[in-house]
Amino acid sequence: MDDETFNVLIRRAVKKIPSEFIEKLENVDIVSQDWPSPHQIGYLRRRGERGMLLGLYEGIPQTKRGRYGVGSVLPDKISIFKNPLISISNNLKELEINVRKTVVHEIGHHFGMSEDQIRKAVSGVD
Repeated sequence: MDDETFNVLIRRAVKKIPSEFIEKLENVDIVSQDWPSPHQIGYLRRRGERGMLLGLYEGIPQTKRGRYGVGSVLPDKISIFKNPLISISNNLKELEINVRKTVVHEIGHHFGMSEDQIRKAVSGVD
């Protein structure tokens, strides 16, 4: 799958998120990557997590920001990993669902949600 087609899936996933959440996204950029970098994998391993990395939120969750910088601040980053998502999906429809669940999951981290809260939110996504 080419990058543009995958990015369309990400944009569709973002458009399906209720506007009350999208309007509250603050200084965050959603990007696609083919694979996680060694640095991104290492970050998760240091937190004791294992398994395939489908997406990653890197930044300061809104619940922990306090005074969020002075002047221009680099955006938080949500990376959605194309090849791992393709590898767990049997067809395009399943890939679209997996991309959407991953986008919702990582946006949940942006809002400071716990893994349990995110799992409950994502369980209704299809």
